[in-house]
Amino acid sequence: METKQFKAESKRLLDLMINSIYTHKEIFLRELISNASDAIDKLYYRSLSDGETGLSRSDFAIQLEVNKDARTLTIRDNGCGMTAQELEENLGTIAKSGSLQFKQEHEQKEDIDVIGQFGVGFYSAFMVASHVTVTTKAFGQEEGWRWESSGAEGYTIEPCQVASHGTEIVLTLKEDSEDEQYSKYLDPHQISALVKKYSDYIRYPIRMDMPATRLKEGCPEDKPEYESYTINETLNSMVPIWKKSSSEVTNEDLNQFYKDKFYDFQDPLKVIRSSTEGAATYNALLFIPARAPFNYYSKDYEKGLQLYASGVLIMDRCPDLLPDCFSFVKGLVDSQDLSLNISREMLQHDRQLKLIASRLEKKIKSELLGMLNNDREHYEQFFKNFGLQLKYGVYEDYGAKKELLQDLLLFHSSNGEQPCTLAEYVGRMKEDQKYIYYACGETLEKVKRLPQTELLLDKGYEILYLTDNVDEFAIKMMRAFQEKEFRSVNDSDLGLENEEEKEETKKQQEENKGLLDTLKEALDGKVKEVRLSSRLKSHPVCLSSDGPLSLDMERVLNSMPGAEEKVKADRVLELNPSHPVFAALQKRFESDPEQVKAYASLLYNQALLIEGMPIEDPVAFSNAICDLMAR
Repeated sequence: METKQFKAESKRLLDLMINSIYTHKEIFLRELISNASDAIDKLYYRSLSDGETGLSRSDFAIQLEVNKDARTLTIRDNGCGMTAQELEENLGTIAKSGSLQFKQEHEQKEDIDVIGQFGVGFYSAFMVASHVTVTTKAFGQEEGWRWESSGAEGYTIEPCQVASHGTEIVLTLKEDSEDEQYSKYLDPHQISALVKKYSDYIRYPIRMDMPATRLKEGCPEDKPEYESYTINETLNSMVPIWKKSSSEVTNEDLNQFYKDKFYDFQDPLKVIRSSTEGAATYNALLFIPARAPFNYYSKDYEKGLQLYASGVLIMDRCPDLLPDCFSFVKGLVDSQDLSLNISREMLQHDRQLKLIASRLEKKIKSELLGMLNNDREHYEQFFKNFGLQLKYGVYEDYGAKKELLQDLLLFHSSNGEQPCTLAEYVGRMKEDQKYIYYACGETLEKVKRLPQTELLLDKGYEILYLTDNVDEFAIKMMRAFQEKEFRSVNDSDLGLENEEEKEETKKQQEENKGLLDTLKEALDGKVKEVRLSSRLKSHPVCLSSDGPLSLDMERVLNSMPGAEEKVKADRVLELNPSHPVFAALQKRFESDPEQVKAYASLLYNQALLIEGMPIEDPVAFSNAICDLMAR
């Protein structure tokens, strides 16, 4: 018998495809089962269109069979089968796809959903097999055909007797090696697990003889004996839960599916179902977990949704379907419209995928807003787990997602214990209030004690309390909300003074210029300026900053891993001109200007402590206090 050479590609291309294209060898079974499903689809479609086959859907099935002694794995279907010419075209030419051609010919017709790319997927068999035999008979034909190949050396085709239509593929598995145990594909339980993983939702039953045991008949009860037998078991569920109507699926069903599929012991906080047709046809079943995974805020965490093409698992984790800000979402997407390359593991990043991702993003936001407005308790629980990720999303990529996320944010505030949205804050603003005020600190307790908040609170203005490291970065990226600008309690202009008051403060600054310059000089470059404050009431001193970098941003950036070069905000020491301490400074400056320099360090360190920042020399600070007390 003449050995034919593959027509379209060289031995090197076949070898490259077998060894390089697929990441995991185990997907060969998915490919062959998908091809078998395609072959049945074609015949089933024919039975629907002309009614001449005499077959109904219940007549079709895919049968798997293992033979450990012969080291063979068989995949058998009763689909359309192939003629000699189709064998030559589909299996003799790498990348020739009979299913793709069939789909293109019938693309305008309904009820046709062919998942396979028959040709390249078939050759994945050579990742695990040293020899492949395909025996097939086309529906309505008398003669059958046998195709055999041991890989890149070529193939043979010869006529043979076949009892019924369909295709049988027999893989002779490679011998085990140190790197790969091919014998595992002869274990019925391993095969069953792979079917569950990749092909659970193939629409036709996938059956295999599975080993079982039973009690021998007639054996005494006190000495039970068991015998082995096999049962032809259906391995796949066939109907995906996400394709069932809402009336067919209970909340318990969805919760259990989530826990089984995504290895969680808690029910999800929320289930999101989405089904669309048109420009992008897909079904999505998404879950928001009740708690953050232990590694969620680490580099080890991988985002992504499971991706199916007509019920066949393509990717276990497709990151392109979720933006980083919604990386906490678990779930899956099933579409028949995705374009696939020669390996189902890799998607072409085409318009369809991007369109699906865009719609999912909007759907997730809509569902979160619904939870925020209608189920506040559960939303606050969600935000405790994943709110930090939403804030990072506002800041990342120069604020590209800020419009998407800003309505979902929660912050603690001076209004009470319950966190509020930005819309709720703006809705409570006083008529004369110009800005959305915020204060930053490591904890709520520290923020509440900041001297800079006192005047605003006395006027009845609400202040947002920002305690997460990313908070101020996100706020500065947003700049404003509903046309209300954000303003830190440390900003030089809080919009509280009228022109007359500003002139009075300016006048006081000029009158005390000598004192303020002396204090600045004594601090020897630690501050950019010493000035009188209009924001302080009962406190003598506080620390603020000039420029885009705030004191809290300085703290956050310098605490980050790998921050070798420390950044430094332009610090400003502010004094309360109405406080008795300032009056004492004025008197001391008139009688002994040099003595004022000693007080500069005390005031500066006091401001650092109030701000929650470390002082450079605690011993010197303590000695200075003792020296002052001794006088």
